[in-house]
Amino acid sequence: MPNYSALIFDLDGTLIDSAPDIAAAINSGFARNGWPAMETRYVERFIGNGPHRLIIDILEEQHIPYDEALIHSAYQGYLEAYLADPAGRTRFFDHVREDLTSLHAAGIRLGICTNKNHDITLKVLAQLELDHLFTAAIGADAVPACKPDPGHLLAVAKAMDLQPGTWAYVGDTGVDKATAAAAGIPFFVVPWGGGRKVEVSPGFRLTRLADLLHRDATTSATG
Repeated sequence: MPNYSALIFDLDGTLIDSAPDIAAAINSGFARNGWPAMETRYVERFIGNGPHRLIIDILEEQHIPYDEALIHSAYQGYLEAYLADPAGRTRFFDHVREDLTSLHAAGIRLGICTNKNHDITLKVLAQLELDHLFTAAIGADAVPACKPDPGHLLAVAKAMDLQPGTWAYVGDTGVDKATAAAAGIPFFVVPWGGGRKVEVSPGFRLTRLADLLHRDATTSATG
């Protein structure tokens, strides 16, 4: 049996490649303001801090003038487009679906901590037929402060009634790593998404999610 009784995962870039759906929704919001469409690969660079920050980061790099009203318009357009088609272009990374099923079958309780909008998160999990695997999933707008604030991650742990030292966080970005470190929780990084760029100790770099079946929960380092 595995040593962790629970695992909490980031969503975008960790379990799923959702960049095409995110880019399509962002471009729908941009179109409302007459802003140019962005390529998926370009949008992907900014994923991790939530859509509001993503929109601003793109506009600033592109030197596109904006104000709060324009940001609100773009964000609303993004939400409407994404909710209308939550996972039409989204794909799993290799072995993710089967490995999540194996972890769940082994008795490990699973959760989601993501900077994606909460309602979109629930719709994506449902459309991908993953929702039954997770005890709790909390998006960025369902907490007072989202990642990298550790309160976001700890809110998921609280919803799952997890005890310290029995669980770990799994992600693909520096934001995920910083969130786990601030919460004092072990952090494992996946080899896809942005994971290749995140520096962790060798024992905390996964080859696939099934590796977590054999990780030692007594480890307290965050990589």
